[in-house]
Amino acid sequence: MVLNSLSGRFLLLTILFVMLAEVLIFVPSVARFREDYLLLRLERAQIASLAVLADDMIDQALEAELLENAGVFNVVLRRDDTRQLMLSSPVPGPVFQTFDLRDAGAYELIRDALMRILDRQDRVIRVLGEPVRQGGLLIEITMASGPLRSAMLDYGINILLLSAVISAITASLLFMAVRGTLVLPIRRVVTAMQSYAASPEDARTIINPSANIIELREAENALQSMQTELTQSLKQKDRLAQLGGAVAKVSHDLRNILTVAQLMVDRLESSDDPTVKRSAPKLVNSISRAVHLCESTLTFGKAEEPAPVLSRIDVAQIVRDVIEGERLAVGECGIRFSQDVPEGMELRADSDQLHRVLSNLIRNARQAIVATGKDGEISVQADEDDGEWFITVSDTGPGLPPKAREHLFTPFQGGIRKGGTGLGLAIAAELARGHGGRLDLLASDHTGTKFAIRIPKGDSALDAVSS
Repeated sequence: MVLNSLSGRFLLLTILFVMLAEVLIFVPSVARFREDYLLLRLERAQIASLAVLADDMIDQALEAELLENAGVFNVVLRRDDTRQLMLSSPVPGPVFQTFDLRDAGAYELIRDALMRILDRQDRVIRVLGEPVRQGGLLIEITMASGPLRSAMLDYGINILLLSAVISAITASLLFMAVRGTLVLPIRRVVTAMQSYAASPEDARTIINPSANIIELREAENALQSMQTELTQSLKQKDRLAQLGGAVAKVSHDLRNILTVAQLMVDRLESSDDPTVKRSAPKLVNSISRAVHLCESTLTFGKAEEPAPVLSRIDVAQIVRDVIEGERLAVGECGIRFSQDVPEGMELRADSDQLHRVLSNLIRNARQAIVATGKDGEISVQADEDDGEWFITVSDTGPGLPPKAREHLFTPFQGGIRKGGTGLGLAIAAELARGHGGRLDLLASDHTGTKFAIRIPKGDSALDAVSS
């Protein structure tokens, strides 16, 4: 279980890496120990040979003691180009291998050391070297390899044990350091995420950044920002859900009221008054659209508009209907309406939804101009090219405020006027996307605002809409 944690795995990896480093140091260390061991035997053999040079008549017992102290079988010293056997004793067998330490390189020393450790047999070897303090030209000894191998093994075991102790201490220190600087802060972030997931609406569960490490502090700041935005979004979604329930109830009652009004308007059509006869059809169309909107709201089972019912519609007629309805709402105010739509121009769209898009845009423009208390003009133009139809709605109002431009098509955030909800533009943009097109803000400054509705002609876009 410990090895599955970050700190546990870091502890294990630290031990492995330290041991690997010690192994890389171990092999040259053993080779160096072997070289020093052999050089020491050469030095002792040279000292023993000096005793012989001082007194040529030494007994066999003293000679054997000198050879035993030196750890060799015999000693040969070359002085003045003369090779002389200084000390000798019975050799237990033939010489197996000769090692010359005078010009041995690192690779050769390491190779010979490894071969000696792997060779378990006690053999007779010859070692050549230079006498210390220029005590001759060459010194040569024969010795047994068994004691050398035993000494090398003892030294190697001590090195390995020391390496293990160093690895354990180093790993423990690093474990505590990593646990304090990384593991505990990460665990704190995980705990904060779990607490927030259990109660995302509680602002107290939002993490408070406190890490001292730059990377962890950045992660905590990012988590705090995400949690804050998500909490606000959840609150907004909850408000929208509550609003949707209220709208459904209102729509139900409003539909009944509009149905009665529709019946009353049917009677107005039989009136002899010319003004009533001229206004009654428009009133019937307006009430019919309101009834249809209420019915759509009641069947609104998810947060999106129903797919448009596409058909060929006369753009000029739709624009005229919207403008005439807005003229009635304006009354005697100094707002002029103009349209530049080619007669007979048709596009493939849902007439009711396109009517709603244009109504939202023109109504917003009219309310913006009225709020200034000055005269103004609202213009609607339509045109087409090989790829799309486009309708532009422009006004001479004061332009959109910065907040509205920042959240232009976001419900409850992109309101243009004080007290507005921003639903009009959000609905208009959604309806345009439902046709495979889009609603764009082309310009907005102190001289006015201009929107463009773009609806593609391509069959692929229309097929995507139908699906």
